[in-house]
Amino acid sequence: MGFFLKVYTMRFLKVFFVFMLLLHILSCNRQEDVVPPANNDYRQAMRELVIGISEYTKAIHADFTVIPQNGIELVSTNGEEAGPPHTAYLEAIDGNGQEDLFYGYTKDDKATPANENEYLISFLNISKNAGKTILVTDYCSTQSKMDDSYSRNSANQYVSFAADRRELNDIPDYPPTIHSENANGITSLSEAKNFLYLINPDQFATKADFNQAITATNYDLIVMDLFFQDGVAFTSSEINQLKSKANGGKRMVICYMSIGEAEDYRYYWQPEWNAHKPSWMNAENPNWAGNYKVQYWNAEWQAILYGNDNSYIKKIVDAGFDGVYLDIIDAFEYYE
Repeated sequence: MGFFLKVYTMRFLKVFFVFMLLLHILSCNRQEDVVPPANNDYRQAMRELVIGISEYTKAIHADFTVIPQNGIELVSTNGEEAGPPHTAYLEAIDGNGQEDLFYGYTKDDKATPANENEYLISFLNISKNAGKTILVTDYCSTQSKMDDSYSRNSANQYVSFAADRRELNDIPDYPPTIHSENANGITSLSEAKNFLYLINPDQFATKADFNQAITATNYDLIVMDLFFQDGVAFTSSEINQLKSKANGGKRMVICYMSIGEAEDYRYYWQPEWNAHKPSWMNAENPNWAGNYKVQYWNAEWQAILYGNDNSYIKKIVDAGFDGVYLDIIDAFEYYE
């Protein structure tokens, strides 16, 4: 009897140990350390972050351009397609960026389902009707699909870019003439007829190569990163060189910046975060290694982004960019 009791006791302890181990693993994966924003309103918290960035930058330069990408539902007060416009949010921004509207939503070079682009267009038009410029990036590489993307976006009065690579690391060689190419001097977002989205410079050996490639084009607007390879920032003189099109017209240069995720290759990343993430940092993005969801309403994260002379956005302003292209606006979906 004692032998069987001992065996059952050992089995119980093993089962108990496995149970406790699983419980620990599950507890580590739960987001119980997430402190929600006021009233659990993750959408309003993102609106307030964008508004804060806008107020800060426009206080420095009144004509500084602010463009949030994706998360277009924020333009509606109640998040519904037929909802009233969110006036404060729309007044803070100059346009909206939208990816995958007609191509790339389910797979690159594949048409976005009609129900999806119809849904997005209903919100995009709230912004457009409020006088904002809509910048669309479709991911397609087949020439006929690129043509279709430009045609359909033009029909909706959107400014578009058909990106032949999701990595956004090249200047497409099609179409041979930039869609809606012109020699106009572009001084505001509303004047732009086309744009180039080139935020990954890994195909360029040097800054000089990168700058030379861009200055040889006639795009009205460039969306690029503050940093070249190895975290070396572009200088204000280098950014100023990019503001002239090859045909002599002036253009705008806008800086990409993620505000809904922290990136482990940025200057602000602390070495200790590799082992112990801050309490406001959550799961890694499974599609983009090194990108981590953040509690974007957290004061410590926001201080990294804006509001002081050491902030990310101040570096962008000081480098002479004409505006900022804010990404991962749709981070509210993750927390919801």
